[in-house]
Amino acid sequence: MENIFIVGLLAATLRVATPLIFGTLGELFSERSGVLNLGIEGIMFLGAFVGFTAAKLTGSLWLGLLMAIIAGVIAGLVMALLTVRLGVNQHVSGLGLTLLWTALSLFGFRMIFGEPSVMPSISTFPTISPFEGVPYLGTIFEQRLLTYIAFALIPLVGWIINRTRFGLNIRAVGENPEAADAAGLNVYRIRTQSQMIGGALMAVGGAFLSQAMLGAMSFGIISGRGWVCIALIIFANWKAIGVLWGSLLFGGFFALQLALQATGIKLPYELLMTLPYIVTILALTIAGRNVSVPSALLKPYQRE
Repeated sequence: MENIFIVGLLAATLRVATPLIFGTLGELFSERSGVLNLGIEGIMFLGAFVGFTAAKLTGSLWLGLLMAIIAGVIAGLVMALLTVRLGVNQHVSGLGLTLLWTALSLFGFRMIFGEPSVMPSISTFPTISPFEGVPYLGTIFEQRLLTYIAFALIPLVGWIINRTRFGLNIRAVGENPEAADAAGLNVYRIRTQSQMIGGALMAVGGAFLSQAMLGAMSFGIISGRGWVCIALIIFANWKAIGVLWGSLLFGGFFALQLALQATGIKLPYELLMTLPYIVTILALTIAGRNVSVPSALLKPYQRE
């Protein structure tokens, strides 16, 4: 029984960490370029809605995922228009867009599906296991393809940010946009591209919840995961490898509280539900003392 509990916990940790990895990597692109995207909660909700709806109407999960990515790119463009081109306060823009995308998604859901007594559902992405038949490992790694893509993106994003010219340009405009502009870089274009990439990744994180984990769309499907990603990027010190540890930490404790509830432990379920958030706050408090914030974060750039 102990082995079964641990195996189930590890498998659930990977599932729960997946949308956090997508969302936090998206925020990494955004903040490395100097823009704090507080619209992540709304973009993830938009991705969940668009991905589910497109999959439901077309019968294709991959087309649904593609539509979610397009919706995320558009959301990133809107964020870039407000914060990069117009120089609007990033806090206000992000919070406003979270409200906008959430409201539009809820409105669209009611327009398309009405208010059914039974929520519509779809078949989810199938699971695959590279260790099929292997005791314990076969169960732990029986995951959706998107989970493997999420974990594979971590070293890829780290390489892009740290080893490529595009990544160097992103870091340059996020640290000193004036110097980057003087060196011939188009600050507006690079920041806009970063918002588009970030929005796409955030939307995939939301689509994973509706198309892979739940197979349904609910009004509380994101449940604050976007705000958790904001915390995780600080915990990660704006580094891709840190995103891995932060996502696994939160995912592990989130899976743990679900497992403890399933065992019938005699504790208020509200207390168990707060466990992963309490751990995240504590970890953020400890790790946040020695972080290296991008110098131009939250600072709009207007070319003179």
